[in-house]
Amino acid sequence: MNLPWSASRADASDNWLRSASWHHSSWVAGAFLAFCLLNHVSPDSLSTGKLTGAACFAGDWTSFQNGGSAVENFHTVDFNWEADPRLVWQAELPGYGQSSPVVLGNLIYLTTVEGSNKETYRVLALDRATGQQVWDYSAENPSPRESTNYVSKAAPTPVADKQGVICFFEGGLLVALSTEGKVRWQRNLLAEFGPLDERHGLSASLEQDAESLYVWVERGTEPYVLKLEKQSGKILWNVPGLGTTSWASPRLIHAAGSMHLVLSGIGKLRGLDSGTGETLWEFTDLVGNSTPTPMPIGPGQFLLGATVGREGGDAGRSAESNGLLQITRTDDGIWSCGFVWQAKRATSSFGSPAASSDTAYFVNRTGVLYALDLKTGEERYAERIGDSIWATPIVLRNAVLFLGKNGTLDVLAPGAEYKPLKSFSVWEAGAGEAPPVLYAGVLSDNHLLLRGGSRLACFELSPTSR
Repeated sequence: MNLPWSASRADASDNWLRSASWHHSSWVAGAFLAFCLLNHVSPDSLSTGKLTGAACFAGDWTSFQNGGSAVENFHTVDFNWEADPRLVWQAELPGYGQSSPVVLGNLIYLTTVEGSNKETYRVLALDRATGQQVWDYSAENPSPRESTNYVSKAAPTPVADKQGVICFFEGGLLVALSTEGKVRWQRNLLAEFGPLDERHGLSASLEQDAESLYVWVERGTEPYVLKLEKQSGKILWNVPGLGTTSWASPRLIHAAGSMHLVLSGIGKLRGLDSGTGETLWEFTDLVGNSTPTPMPIGPGQFLLGATVGREGGDAGRSAESNGLLQITRTDDGIWSCGFVWQAKRATSSFGSPAASSDTAYFVNRTGVLYALDLKTGEERYAERIGDSIWATPIVLRNAVLFLGKNGTLDVLAPGAEYKPLKSFSVWEAGAGEAPPVLYAGVLSDNHLLLRGGSRLACFELSPTSR
C-alpha cells in the first residue's frame, strides 16, 4: 500500500483533488429522538453515558449510510461553506472497492478486492487522523470470478462496533476481525449454502443492531436472509429472500414498538420481524426499486427510490414508486405498509433518497435533483446538478451534500428553495482518462472522507464562528 501524502506535499505534487465545501439536517429538537430510534439507542443510555447501540459518538459512522440515520449521529455543528475544506491526507488503496468506509474511534475500515479474478479479499484499517495503515488483513476468495465493470467489487459495506469490524464479500466470505486485525470468527457462505449465482454480483451491505448482524444474499436461486450473533457468528435465523433482482441493502426501521428489517427489490418490499425473521408485511405495487436502499425518516416512515431503465421507458410508473411510505399496525395486530405520497416526476439513480426536516431529495440518472415537500410530496423544485449520484447524500443542519458519480460535489442549502452554496470537482483524471467513480462519502466529526475505488481522501471542514 502506498502511504498517504501530507496535505502540503499533495499541494505541491498532486492535482487529482481540488478544493470543495459541504452539509446536515435542520431539526434539532427531533434530532435526539431520531438518533435514538434510527441507531437503535435508548434515550436513557445517552443521558447516562451508557450507549446500547452500535453508533457511539459523533465521529463514528459504523455501517452503510450510518444505519440510515438522517441526523448524522446527532451532529449539531454548523460549517462555513464559504471556506474551502482543507485536505488533511489522501491515501491510495491496494486493489479496488465499491463499499463505504466505516469509522469507529481512531480507525477507518475499508474493503477491497485484488486480482484479475478477484482472487484476494482485503480489509484495511487506517488511522483516522493521519490515513496511515494500521493493519491489513487478506483472505482467499472462495469463489473467484473475472473482475469486470459489470460485476461488483467489494461492494458490501462492513459494520463496526467496539469489538472490531465484520465484513462480507460477494464470493461468500463473512469474517469478523478484532480492532487489531485478528480473526474472531468467519463463515464461508458458499460452502454452507451453495453458489452465489447473481449475474452482476452482490452488493447488499451488512446491517446491525447492538447484538446482531443481518446478511442478505439475493441470489438467482433460493435467496436468503440471515441473522447472526455478532459476538460468535452463530446463525439465529435463516429465512427466504425476495426472489427478485436487488442491489439494495437491508434496513432496520422502528415502527410502533417493533423493529422491522426492510428489504427492497424490483417490484417488492418486505418487512421482517428482526427478532424472529417472520414476514410481517409485504407491498408489491412497485417498479424499478432495484438499487436505492429504504431511508428511514422517523418512526415507521421511510423514503423509497426507484430508477428508470436506460431507454427511459415507463418513467411515470417509476416515478410513482418514489415516495414516502408508512408502516402501520391495526388494533388487532395486523401489519401493513403503503405510500403516504408518491412522486409525480422524481426518480432516482443508484443513490438513495435523503431528507432534511421538511424536504425530500431524489436525484435521477441524468443528474436532475428533485426537491419535494416531505409531508405532502409536492414538488418544490427540479434543478440539474453536476452529475448523477451513486453515493447517498449527506444531510447536515445547514447544507446538503450531493456526491456526483464522477466526483462533482454540489452543496445546497436545505429546504424548499434552490440555493446552491458551492459546486466543485473532487479530483481530476489525466488527459483522456475517465474520472474515478465517487462511491461514498462519510462525515466523521468535522472531517469528510471520500472514497473512490482505489482512493480515500480526508478533508477538514471549517465550523462557523460563534
